[in-house]
Formats: sequence, C-alpha cells, structure tokens
Amino acid sequence: MILFENQPSEINFRWLILILKFKFLLMKTLSVLILFGLFSLNLFVDVKVNEKYKAEINALLQKQVSAWNEGNLEKFMETYLKSDDLVFVGSRGPTYGWQATLDNYKKGYPDKVAMGQLNFRVLKISQIDKKTFFVIGRFELTREISNQAGHFTMVVQKNGKVWRISRDHSSAEK
Repeated sequence: MILFENQPSEINFRWLILILKFKFLLMKTLSVLILFGLFSLNLFVDVKVNEKYKAEINALLQKQVSAWNEGNLEKFMETYLKSDDLVFVGSRGPTYGWQATLDNYKKGYPDKVAMGQLNFRVLKISQIDKKTFFVIGRFELTREISNQAGHFTMVVQKNGKVWRISRDHSSAEK
C-alpha cells in the first residue's frame, strides 16, 4: 500500500498507524457520545414518569406530619413498612423492626406536648429503581420544652399500591 509516491515504506507505515489510531479514537468518541445521548434521553423520560411518584411520596410525608401534629403515633407509624425489616437510625443508633420503632417513639415522645408541631421540607427525591426512592429532607420540631431541627434520609418503597418508608435516618442538630 503506497500512500505517497516516492516515499520510503517506513513513512507510509507511520502514516498508516496514525490513520488507524485516528479511526479508533473517532469510533471510541462516537460510541461515548451515543451512549451519553441515550443516557440523557432516558433521564428526560424518567423525569416525566417520576413526577407522579414524587407527588405520592410527598403526600406520604405530609400524612406523617399530619399524624404527628395530631399527637397520633400509631397513625404516624402507618407510613412505615410494618415489618421486622424496617430500620430506623436515630441518636441512639439503629432500631430494627416496626414495633421496636413505635416503642422508641412512645418512650421519646410520651404525649402531645413532647411531640410538639412537626414540619418537613423535602430537599431531594431520587429514584433508585422502579419502586424505590431515596429522600433527603429537613425536619423542624417546635415544642414548648425545646425546639429541634435536623435532617433525615429515607428509603421509600412502593408495596403494591402503597408507599412505605423502609429506612429512616434522622439526625438532630446540636
């Protein structure tokens, strides 16, 4: 194969290697751009689908706030997965199971005065898979004895037609 007439074959070989490297780099770049384009398209499709789920998750959290502000811990706990698989992590470390979590809430908040008024501000909701979302938020608890505020992270899963919190980590500011 002669690329340039009257040139030594060593130069032609170098040009051939250079052209092959360029073609490889071009193909690699095009592959990355195509994958990026497909990934970006998928993100736009997911956003439209997820808005309904995000609204449902926000409604679940609002149900928690309403139950808390009524002083009803049992109703508040309806938003959690009623299972030994539930994990709540608070200032005393992890608590495993729905009943143990309810018992801890009852110890920490024995009456409506101790419970006060709760407010949530959702900072971010991210999708993990089709039925699982990760929620980051801020809580503010206004009470006569002392106010509390901090952040929480939750894993929220759809079980059938209902959303339930399966993991909750809440940390109060000091």
